[in-house]
Amino acid sequence: MAEKQYNDQTISSLKGANRVRKRPAVIFGSEGLEGCEHSFFEILSNSIDEAREGYGKEIVVTVYQDRTIEVDDHGRGVPLDFNKKENRYNWELVYCELYAGGKYENNEIDSVYKFSLGTNGLGACATQYSSEFMDVYSFKGDTLYEIHFEKGEPASELIVSPLERKQKRTGTLTRWRPDLEVFTETKIPKERFLDILHKQAVVNKGLKLVLVYEEENGSLSTTEFYYENGISDYISELAGEKSLTAPYIWDMKAKGRDRDDKEDYELKAEICFCVSNTVNQLEYYHNSSFLEHGGSPANAVRRAFTFEIDKYLAENNKYLKKEERISFVDIQDCLVLVINSFSTKTSYENQTKKSITNKFIENALYESIKHNLEVYFAENAQQAELFANQVLVNKRSREKAESTRIDLKKKLATSSDITQRVEKFVSCRSKDPALRELYIVEGDSALTSCKLARNAEFQAIIPVRGKTLNCLKSSYDKIFKSDIIVDLLKVIGCGVEVKTKGKDDMSAFNLDNLKWRRIIICTDADEDGFQIRTLILTMFYRLLPTLIREGKVFIAESPLYEITEAKGEIYFAYNEAEKTEILNKLEGKKYTIQRSKGLGENEAEMMSKTTMHPATRRLIQVSPADEEQTRIIFETLLGDDIVARKQFIADNGYKYMDIADI
Repeated sequence: MAEKQYNDQTISSLKGANRVRKRPAVIFGSEGLEGCEHSFFEILSNSIDEAREGYGKEIVVTVYQDRTIEVDDHGRGVPLDFNKKENRYNWELVYCELYAGGKYENNEIDSVYKFSLGTNGLGACATQYSSEFMDVYSFKGDTLYEIHFEKGEPASELIVSPLERKQKRTGTLTRWRPDLEVFTETKIPKERFLDILHKQAVVNKGLKLVLVYEEENGSLSTTEFYYENGISDYISELAGEKSLTAPYIWDMKAKGRDRDDKEDYELKAEICFCVSNTVNQLEYYHNSSFLEHGGSPANAVRRAFTFEIDKYLAENNKYLKKEERISFVDIQDCLVLVINSFSTKTSYENQTKKSITNKFIENALYESIKHNLEVYFAENAQQAELFANQVLVNKRSREKAESTRIDLKKKLATSSDITQRVEKFVSCRSKDPALRELYIVEGDSALTSCKLARNAEFQAIIPVRGKTLNCLKSSYDKIFKSDIIVDLLKVIGCGVEVKTKGKDDMSAFNLDNLKWRRIIICTDADEDGFQIRTLILTMFYRLLPTLIREGKVFIAESPLYEITEAKGEIYFAYNEAEKTEILNKLEGKKYTIQRSKGLGENEAEMMSKTTMHPATRRLIQVSPADEEQTRIIFETLLGDDIVARKQFIADNGYKYMDIADI
């Protein structure tokens, strides 16, 4: 086969719709679902720009089961008719020409759009190019203009028809279906539509956004979003009734330039924040686009809040002697803040508009926030005190947690031979984590029985001596002073998930370092055994929740009864129902029945058969089928909520009482 030559004839260019259809990620940031979502936002943003200019107070988005999307607004109606200046039809310019639009001169005094989401003239055309089909209906009072596209190409002439009196309206209705030939996935989840519309309602006060969604059963559900007072209502909603301070909001306007040789442009913004010790959230919007990665506004907030709060703490002698200064992470942990800014010129990081880079916007916001914080602290002494004290609490908690983390990292530092560092740990021969199993057993006597019964090739054992700490009610300091827990963590080998605010590089947890395929908790089938099992599970829940989520933690079931037939056949019953079933089978035969002994009293053969041999043992995989319910149960039964625990026992205790003992 001849080798292809690279020469002057090798270079080619994409033309027409293929400029987007072949490379959608260039425009939409991704060829997957995220890119498809952004194509929807491009059409929605045009409707939002109209509403923000005062044309239309409601936008309705309808999503059908066949993935067709419809956006209907009450704006001025997209121009589709002939454009004498360009000597072309506007439908060609808007929907078939990249970099064509009506928002390039938005910094001019007589601009049609002053503060718009769309600026590049790409969105409508790129979305049309990337669709299976697109129908556009432009209502101009008593006239309807409509055109149909397929696979990025016009599939009809421009149709112009009169509207009857009852049909008269203005606006644009766009109906299209994203093309699976362009995007790898086009089934945008309902939650994403809800999230996008919710965010747009927050930053466009007085605009109603409606989602009509066709459910799987064919029914239509309707959700409306409306914030009369915009971001201040949203801040109140986020923080709830338990916020430490009420929302504080101010407006600012400025005019400036990013560089001396550039032209001036306008900036306006709303900034709103409150302080909370239960919620923290920072959101930035520019020209209604949610800035997921922040950029200029985020930099301004970080600089201004850190400067002003540090100054307040220093001037009011809040710092201890030789104490380190605060960092923004300490402020962020108790801050609920939204900035809603607009400018007539915007430098987005790219077409997906998730970050802006304007230096003037950053500096203007910084000066405004700094000044208004200074005023806020001077005029609201009680709130300033609450804010400053909470920041110091956050800082000192972070430093203590980081110190604990460093100490723990030293404690868990491993050498090549765990057996030399963990007392009574019995290792196995295999070094392959895909084969190895770790049994956590109850006491030294169980260690002896399990050691004799195990398969030494891949089964290792570590005993726990007595009851471990209740990790939900103990501080990290107390937990990591427990030799039992530290030894368990050393043997497990993947570190620990200590949740701190601050430096993630100190986290010792790494799932890739896990040394075991299964970690099996093996305790006696009695009250003490169940309690020890529960406390060990609590340790995993608090310190290693990922291992539970990944299905690495198991419970070895121990038999409750040992039933021996006269001929020597032995049966094991793991619950009352199994005992009854076995006894029914042995009806008419002689047998003896006894409550199963503790693990330490069992013969090796029995231990192997009932608890350790993969072919005959019974393991229960621990998994949080409902993580929220799991959290509630752990917190109720083992946490600090005594009232909830008493109520749970009152409601459910009778189910677990041994009636025979009453």
